[in-house]
Amino acid sequence: MLGGTGSDVGKSVITAGLCRIFRQDGYSPAPFKAQNMALNSYVTPDGLELGRAQAVQAEAAGVECEACMNPVLLKPTGDMDSQVVVLGRVVADMNARRYFREDNRRRLAAVAHGAFDRLSARYNPVVMEGAGSIAEINLMETDIVNIPMARYADAAVILVADIDRGGVFASVYGSIMLQRESDRRLIKGIIINKFRGDISLFEEGRRELERLCGVPVLGVVPYLRDVHIEDEDSVSVLKRNTRAADCGTRVNVAVVALRHMSNFTDFDTLVRDGRLHVYFTCDPDHIRRADYIILPGSKNTISDLRRLKEEGAAEAVLDAHRHGAGVLGICGGYQMLGRRIADPEGMEGEPTEEEGLGLLDTVTVLTTEKHLARVRFTYRGCQSVHEGYEVHMGATEVPEDAERPIELADGTPDGCTDGARVTGTYIHGFLDDPEVTDSLLGDWLARKGLPAESGMESHAVYKQRQYDMLAARLRECLDMEKLYDILTQQD
Repeated sequence: MLGGTGSDVGKSVITAGLCRIFRQDGYSPAPFKAQNMALNSYVTPDGLELGRAQAVQAEAAGVECEACMNPVLLKPTGDMDSQVVVLGRVVADMNARRYFREDNRRRLAAVAHGAFDRLSARYNPVVMEGAGSIAEINLMETDIVNIPMARYADAAVILVADIDRGGVFASVYGSIMLQRESDRRLIKGIIINKFRGDISLFEEGRRELERLCGVPVLGVVPYLRDVHIEDEDSVSVLKRNTRAADCGTRVNVAVVALRHMSNFTDFDTLVRDGRLHVYFTCDPDHIRRADYIILPGSKNTISDLRRLKEEGAAEAVLDAHRHGAGVLGICGGYQMLGRRIADPEGMEGEPTEEEGLGLLDTVTVLTTEKHLARVRFTYRGCQSVHEGYEVHMGATEVPEDAERPIELADGTPDGCTDGARVTGTYIHGFLDDPEVTDSLLGDWLARKGLPAESGMESHAVYKQRQYDMLAARLRECLDMEKLYDILTQQD
């Protein structure tokens, strides 16, 4: 298990890297996270839902993802409430107090244990990931994902600490010493992550940590600027560019930073495209300066739409469109582009409806059934067949005479466009292939005198190369021989 001294210390990335290393070394690894909280999810081949991070880790391990790799997924719907997904299917919406009830936690722990048992019967090793900090002592009695899960699995816990945020000695020492003595014995190693500068300068610190904690430091991992693995949540995404570029040599692409933005990895390929300046903002001034605007997915579509109106961002989108900007809506963003969104069953709170932006002649009705599917599709002007996935609650009515720019593999028309500057689709991963971007942004690229084709490798090839790079970098700075010794002793 990769446990952490806190959130966003790099557990997910290191888990993916170790999955790749074990695969390269001839083992059959699989990832596992008993409970994940994220708005970024993915769909298994059999139409079940799991956290995107575990899908990435499975990809690094060279195996297909499955729901038991993330048996409990919490998708926040507000500050206090979450949609609870168990073994890939929605079972309830509940607040924190209800979720942490003893009977509920006992049931979910049994689900997690069963999922782990099924994985461990088929894969070796199972590379587990904890959640947040392993030392939240107020939650230890109800925790199903950190030390209690490691205890059940008899897992070797490797503690990951982020030195970049400061306080690494206190966070490591405190995380270990706050454990029960019996649980403390499960912690077999420490990884210091995100080190900037000359790693040799930390040798004395490494020795001090080992002396204080009685646990070996397995390595010091540098800040990996040259390796790009999908982020687990939007915290790091929203630290990226937030402002339009002043120069006229790139296409300004504004991704509207919705409060409940989901599936933000939809834009990873765009960010890599040197012809584009991609930024994330809700600032009306910077939205108006965009050449192209993308409304992303949302877990609370109506709430986010109302907020855009209140903050002036919705009007900024319409202003930019009137002045020639293109607009793309994905999933919840697609719903916002229509004339109206209705929620008669109160799927996002009280039953209500809201006028959309009116850029497409569509109407969406939110429904109790969640649509989950992997899809293969073609987009107008493109020769290749592309892959994506759908995760949404709601059905969108499209007029019979409307233009549908997407065709699914079974021949079904999909999405909607005004024929020129507005496009909507439910497909996540729609922008993963550069060929789609070339076609979608062709007019705006031409206006800037930019190449019509990006010349970029496919997203699938790019990701595989990143996993190999990550594995190589981790081998350089981790004592893999010692790690294998720990795993052998644990067996």
